Formats: sequence, C-alpha cells, structure tokens
Amino acid sequence: MSARRPDRHEGPPRLAILLQDLEFGGTQRFALHLLRGLDRSRLAPELWVLNAGSDLHAEALAAGAPVIRLSQRPPGSPLALAPLARRLVSHRPDILFTLTVVPNIWGRLFGRLAGVPAIVSGYRGLRPKQWESLLWRLSDRIVCNAEALRQRLIQVHGVPPERVAVIPNCVDTERFAPTPGQEKEPAPPRIVTVARLVEDKAPLVLAEVFALVRRQVPGALLTVVGDGPLRGAFEARLAALGLADAVEVVTGCGEVAPHLARAQVFVLASVREGSPNAVLEAMAAGLPVVACRTGGIPELVSHGETGLLAQPGDAAGLAQALAALLTDAALARRMGLDGRARAEAGHGFGAMVRATEAVLLEALAQRRRL
Repeated sequence: MSARRPDRHEGPPRLAILLQDLEFGGTQRFALHLLRGLDRSRLAPELWVLNAGSDLHAEALAAGAPVIRLSQRPPGSPLALAPLARRLVSHRPDILFTLTVVPNIWGRLFGRLAGVPAIVSGYRGLRPKQWESLLWRLSDRIVCNAEALRQRLIQVHGVPPERVAVIPNCVDTERFAPTPGQEKEPAPPRIVTVARLVEDKAPLVLAEVFALVRRQVPGALLTVVGDGPLRGAFEARLAALGLADAVEVVTGCGEVAPHLARAQVFVLASVREGSPNAVLEAMAAGLPVVACRTGGIPELVSHGETGLLAQPGDAAGLAQALAALLTDAALARRMGLDGRARAEAGHGFGAMVRATEAVLLEALAQRRRL
C-alpha cells in the first residue's frame, strides 16, 4: 500500500473522522457534535463510516461536512476493510481520527501503511477490545473522556502520559433541559434509563433492581430507552418477576429528552463504563442520577450531591438509592438542580470542540516537525 497524494495542499488540513457505524451511541454523538463545531478555517473535516447502521445518518448530513459511507456491510464484516484501505490511499487525509473499536484497530494499521501524517485515536470505554497494548504506538495522540480511562491507558497498557489527552464529554444543555412549568407525573413515579441492552449495561441486574424498588415503591414504573441482543432475556426476566406491565421498552429512539422529562430519577446499572453521555444528558435535564462506581461515572456524578452511587452489580444498593429519591421529592429536586448546574459549568459544547481541535492540530504539527 503506497500513498499517492502529497502531505501538503492548499487550505486547512484535511481531517477524516472514522466511525464504525451511525447507530445510536455516545461515541457517534460525540463525533457529530465535533463535526458541527469544528472551525472550518482550521480543519476541513469529513466523516467516514465503515459499516451499515444509519440511526444518526440524517443528523450526520446536517452537520455540514461530507459523509462518506465506505460500505453497507454489517459491523464486524472483514469485507468492509478493503474500501477503507482504498479510501486511505486515494483520499489520504492529513489527520485521521479513529473512533469506536474496529476503526481504532484497522484505521490505525491501514493509516500508517498509507502514510497518513497524523493519527489520533479514541479510548472511550473501560475495556474496549481494540488491542491497545499493541496499537497505541500507532497513535500520535489518544483522546479519552475520563481521567479513569487515562490512568488505565498508562498503568495497564503502558502508554506514555504525554501521549494521552482527557477531554470530557459535552452535552447540549438547550436540547436537554428541565421543562419550564412542566410538572412531573404526580403518580406513579417513573424511573428512566437510556442504555443498549448489552452485557456491559447489565440489563438483567436492572430487572432485579426494579423488582426490589417495587417492594418499597409499589407503583413505580420504569422506562428503558434502548435495544440490543439481551432484549429478549431482559423481557423474559421481567415477565418472570411479574413486572412486564410496569416496564416500557422504547426502541429506535433518536430523541430521548421527552422520556427524561417524564421521569423523576435516572438509573444506569452498567458494570463497565467509560464516561456515558446518557448520564450527562440526564443531569442536564435536571434528573438525579443513580449509577455504579465504574469507569468515569464518579467523575460525573458526585455521590450525595448530584446523585447516588453503588458498587457494580449491587442490586440492593441501587434499589435503595432509587427508593430514597422516589420517596423524597425535595432530595431528588436538589440533586437534580445540582446536576444541571454541573453539566452547564463543566461540559459545554464549545469547550469540548476547541480542546479536541487543539489535540488534532498539535498531533499534525508534531509529525511535521519530525
């Protein structure tokens, strides 16, 4: 594989943001926020999408940058890799920003072979299966969204600290906001979660948590916004617990704000997380958060101030926290307001975009000095 295009050209540096798909997901949302906000006088961005999956395709088109669909193969298909290799050779960018697992593996490998001047990668999960101990050397910089992930990169994978940047997630505080003048449903109280139904999000633990909550708050309801391979097992467990009629599962949802507006408290039962956007969105919407102490969640949720935390897998602890907030409206309101203030103060859209932009340009400048 050999490059055909010169590294220098007229205009701002070309940036390719490489995603596995455009399905609903926090990293996909991050990429679209970034595309919308990048200064076009400093970078000329394109979004490259490796696989099928189009939940967010319309939003991607609205971001104001070219969207290049490299294949319509399902995620994980090796047949999607050849178009990526060809694109890197024929349209070699100045900077390649790889996000999600498959791009972080093959994008880095093919990018180096194609002679891409600067490669920046993302590390946004607690244990992404992207061979980081081997492949970090192919990245000029690695961007993660929590200090806990930075420490894992350094301590577990051996990445030099100067190669890692922490850029917290952002949240659209206008899109996700408490609704003025709108009262929550007076009864029954409602819990909401926004999470894919996959192992890391622990939906079966959530079923047990909700069963315990119903013993203390008999009329409580649960809205689950998400889908995934464990949906069948989750719904079967709910039925076995006699909870099927008390749980609403919402799939194919591109707009979660209305579901947050109906609830009194947000829960995330994940046993492994990076720094979930769903938590920030709930905080911005003025909801207290109940979640587990894993990954970057304790950096977002201050226990006793903006929500309550339990250990991963601790169904009883999560249930106790939820019941406390459902039965104490003043406490829930105070934590929700504190969470909203924290989202506004520390997770603005502009700060994330400018910080990411700086990392991308610094990586390119460093490579050009070599």
